[in-house]
Amino acid sequence: MTLFRFALFCSSIILTLHIASGASAQIARLELLAIPSNTPTDQEFLTGRRDAKAVMVLGELRIPKPGVDKLAAVVLLHGSGGLNSLHDNWARELNALGVATLMVDSFNPRGILGTQADQDQLTRMAQVLDAYRALELLAKHPRIDAARIAVMGFSRGGGAAHWAALKRFYAMHGPTSGLSFAGHIAFYPTCNRVFANAEETTGKPIRIHHGTADDYIPIGGCRSYVERLKKAGTDIALIEYADAHHVFDSPALATPVKLGQAQTTRNCPPIEEGPDGRLVNSKTKAPFTYATDPCVERGTTVAFNPAAHATSLTAVKAFVRELLQP
Repeated sequence: MTLFRFALFCSSIILTLHIASGASAQIARLELLAIPSNTPTDQEFLTGRRDAKAVMVLGELRIPKPGVDKLAAVVLLHGSGGLNSLHDNWARELNALGVATLMVDSFNPRGILGTQADQDQLTRMAQVLDAYRALELLAKHPRIDAARIAVMGFSRGGGAAHWAALKRFYAMHGPTSGLSFAGHIAFYPTCNRVFANAEETTGKPIRIHHGTADDYIPIGGCRSYVERLKKAGTDIALIEYADAHHVFDSPALATPVKLGQAQTTRNCPPIEEGPDGRLVNSKTKAPFTYATDPCVERGTTVAFNPAAHATSLTAVKAFVRELLQP
């Protein structure tokens, strides 16, 4: 039984591990947290409904050092494959800086193993909601500084990470206290969604890291998205990595992997929000789903790129140090 499935079985219990000084993981304390959230459809989320099906998602909180001082933290949002060694690696790097991490499992508590072959199983908006609920929970933790919490996401979680900066989404679903993320980091995220008032953000910095060889979520959508937000005055930057594929930061993919059944919108026109909150194909105006829109294709590549990984690691660490001052 995995830790996350154990936490689901015992959702009211926080498991705490005290790790001896000198242990290899740079962790002084580990907690499994139950995070109250909901599972909205795109329409429910985009129209501001708060009565979608309730769910208790799960998070692994790592406190990197003992004491009573308040620490900076980063919420980590996974991609279509769910939590794996990639997120553990990033958590370790952040913990080594003295930053706490909360890895959020948006899939297992909802009975989902992965969405690569069926992206309609869960809207990306659900992960935006999970991020807000994780922010609320972390802000109340005695070891976390509520003003120094950032969010970092990968692929579909990367889209959630940068969309979590939108003022409209905060107004509808964010913490009622006015609390917001201090910054947003997105790796190879979904960018080809066009939402109403999408140029109005909290003003907190957004950094997007993307490979130019990505055939899963092509970089072009993020280029145009970043330009739109720059013109609106947002502190946003796109860092491009030459010849890097999707998931270029995962050493586990040293041998490239072909995902034959993975769904991709690489040749779709922008997917936009309709007047009723439904997502539609911007060209045909037909309701968009991965199962029904003929623009959706299958077959992608994921692969590690050592140079891109090293450069992105340096860039993220520098950004976190400046932003969160751990």
